Amino acid sequence: MVALTSLSPHSPRPSPSTVNPHRRPPPPHVTAPPRCHIRPTAAVASATTNSDGGTADDYHSTIRSLNSHGRHVPRKSLGQNYMLNTRVNEELVAAAGVEEGDVVLEIGPGTGSLTAALLAAGATVVAVEKDKNMAALVKDRFGSTNQLKIIEEDITKFHVHSHFLPILEEKSHHKKKYAKVVSNLPFNVSTEVVKQILPMGDVFSVMVLMLQDETALRVANAAIQTPEYRPINVFVNFYSEPEYKFKVERANFFPQPKVDGGVIRFKLKNAGEYPHVSSNKSFFAMVNSAFNGKRKMLRKSLQHICSSADIEAALTNIGLPATARPSDLVMDDFVRLHNHLPKGLDSILQGSHGLHVHSATKYVSQHQSAVPCMDNHGDCAPTSKAITICMS
Repeated sequence: MVALTSLSPHSPRPSPSTVNPHRRPPPPHVTAPPRCHIRPTAAVASATTNSDGGTADDYHSTIRSLNSHGRHVPRKSLGQNYMLNTRVNEELVAAAGVEEGDVVLEIGPGTGSLTAALLAAGATVVAVEKDKNMAALVKDRFGSTNQLKIIEEDITKFHVHSHFLPILEEKSHHKKKYAKVVSNLPFNVSTEVVKQILPMGDVFSVMVLMLQDETALRVANAAIQTPEYRPINVFVNFYSEPEYKFKVERANFFPQPKVDGGVIRFKLKNAGEYPHVSSNKSFFAMVNSAFNGKRKMLRKSLQHICSSADIEAALTNIGLPATARPSDLVMDDFVRLHNHLPKGLDSILQGSHGLHVHSATKYVSQHQSAVPCMDNHGDCAPTSKAITICMS
């Protein structure tokens, strides 16, 4: 599991550009639109009342809930930082477009503050909670409503198709219906969740997550030819359309973390919308191989899979200079490069450097050397068995 501190940059970096990674950077005179953010409201300091007459989630009600179940201090090892601002939860629900009859997967419900907002919107909520004490707290809070099912499980070990799909089919009366993911996500499982859920466009239509703010910005908006542009940007845009929504100041959480939160929305693609490549596995292996030598030209960083002459020829055929570096290529460029490299590339990549993105959690458990990273560091060193999808 990734440590909490590894989700924030090791050293200060310039704020990433808000340019869509599918496009080339704009001229210098083009400025990005202002970012909206949510400051702490009165709900942080004192109890307020919801429209249905219930008490809103705030600092005091959160402490009372924790104390009532013998949990005086949130567990840092589980990344537990509880939301104190009801308005933020309502904005998360709105960002996902949750409405009556929707089925929503919530990861880490904590004290149930976001759960309450999802239920109020008319959704059926499947909440996956690793901490058995917090699972009991949420059960006690909402009673026996048939709109809520709580599963005590580690989300990184949760098998969506066997545990979640039957519930979705039952609630949709066995008609084709897509679910949604909405979560104030524990920061220490951000990488695993993004890798696990994004390729599941056959199950989910939208995923809205609270991440660390700088991570959310890098994932959604990092532009080519910037230090923030990494393999995760190619991965995210391959499987979804990401959109940074808003910033949430750290004072809205208990305990207060060292970083602000940021909300990101992913519109998942279905398989028919994925870019055409002969093998997803070899495609991402090629992308990660390219970024392992980020400052090198592609004809150097990829020469272990085919000759420099072949790489130069492929780059020329897709209209890019032979001296191109990985940070010069948008996702579509990588797709065309992969498709123009010599036949037989798939077997080479899959045999030595493949990452099966559809089985991310199983993969990590089998290859402990390939732990995903979200640090804003330099190159990620390749291992002998696998290439890491980096959130950096």
